[in-house]
Amino acid sequence: MAVLRVPMPDSIARHVASPVDSVETELVAVLVSVTQGQPRVLTRDCSQALPAGPFESSHRSLQAGLRAWVETQTHHPLGYVEQLYTFADRDRANLQGQRIISVSYLGLTRESPKLDDESVGWQDWYRYFPWEDWREGMPAMLNDTIMPALQAWSCDTSDAIGGDRQRRQRVEYTFGQDESSWNEELVLQRYELLFEAGLVPEAKRRESALPAPLVPGEAMQHDHRRILATAMARLRAKIRYRPVVFELMPPSFTLLQLQQAFEAVAGRNLHKQNFRRFIEQQTLVEETGQMTRGTAGRPAKLFQFRGDIMQERAIAGSKLPLAR
Repeated sequence: MAVLRVPMPDSIARHVASPVDSVETELVAVLVSVTQGQPRVLTRDCSQALPAGPFESSHRSLQAGLRAWVETQTHHPLGYVEQLYTFADRDRANLQGQRIISVSYLGLTRESPKLDDESVGWQDWYRYFPWEDWREGMPAMLNDTIMPALQAWSCDTSDAIGGDRQRRQRVEYTFGQDESSWNEELVLQRYELLFEAGLVPEAKRRESALPAPLVPGEAMQHDHRRILATAMARLRAKIRYRPVVFELMPPSFTLLQLQQAFEAVAGRNLHKQNFRRFIEQQTLVEETGQMTRGTAGRPAKLFQFRGDIMQERAIAGSKLPLAR
């Protein structure tokens, strides 16, 4: 049967958005685990992107849509999920020029031993942000590569008067002047400063003429490394006052394993005795009555999280006992 096509009046056509003028909503997941003391993030496209997909009208909610896309792409079920941030910069667009708004979520889980899709896998998040891992002290790349490049950028006098001074202040604030002034929560600010200075590959994509050398750290597609930085900062801040690290632990664990999970996320070593005092004061865990078996060294007590603590309250204003 023939289809009758009626020409659209100009007055109506002018109000119908073209693909370039329309906006697409995308859902992006940062799914985090801690495995053998290492912070891991679930990736797709051979470690180059985070799980993502468009929000569709059939999805009951944004979070339901996210769960559907992540489980379809990665075959990995989602546990704890919270909304992270909405990225809606005007220059975020697809190949057709259509503007993309990304609603991101942070999910915490335990790593699956095997994934069905070869392009999907768990990666150490310090693969993308090696300067954020201070567990063995200040990374050498900070003094060898990053700080000299940022200092050269901050001394660029091509900007308006005072621009170099503002740049130096931002470098000092975000990267600190020494180990004691390093703020592990400023992950996003540090990445965005490196981007602005043209020191990461993602900046090179936008401006091929940038002359600055690149700093270590693997790039990701689109602005997914920026989204990952946002998630890292959120989680580092959150473990100070809410017991979300519970989601990353097995049902029973030693206090050493718990400390290593905190250290993996924070990227800093914690003072052993102070950490244990911190856990005891918050009454977060209880003994299971069992001990570790089949491991080298002395057997250690196994603990579990108190379920009533999970439901009753947050850890109010606690500060992690960093090793100095």
